[in-house]
Amino acid sequence: VQLQASGGGSAQPGGSLRLSCIALGNIFSVNDMGWYRQAPGKQRELVAGVSRTGATNYADAVKGRFTISRDNTKNTMVLQMDSLNPEDTAVYYCNAHVQYFSGDNLHGSHFWGAGTQVTVSS
Repeated sequence: VQLQASGGGSAQPGGSLRLSCIALGNIFSVNDMGWYRQAPGKQRELVAGVSRTGATNYADAVKGRFTISRDNTKNTMVLQMDSLNPEDTAVYYCNAHVQYFSGDNLHGSHFWGAGTQVTVSS
């Protein structure tokens, strides 16, 4: 199983960016998914999460500006980031709890995607 993240890049304050993440492999089910970020010198923090049923939660810093969504049929997740500000600059990581097959056995584990850089500056 691997998570592949895409999107990110650079934006001006007030601009928008979109991050996508797809879970690949011999997957039985993708459960909770989320986006985390880590700014230089800071700890990694949860930005937004979405359950398999679509329940969402957001960090206070991004509420009203970011929207998380998912497509269970494609094992994908999207983070739409609007009204960006310089404090959103960080490396963003997708995370998911995945149930997967290894041979005839079913396993469950959290996986991380490679980080994608988001830079907001004028």
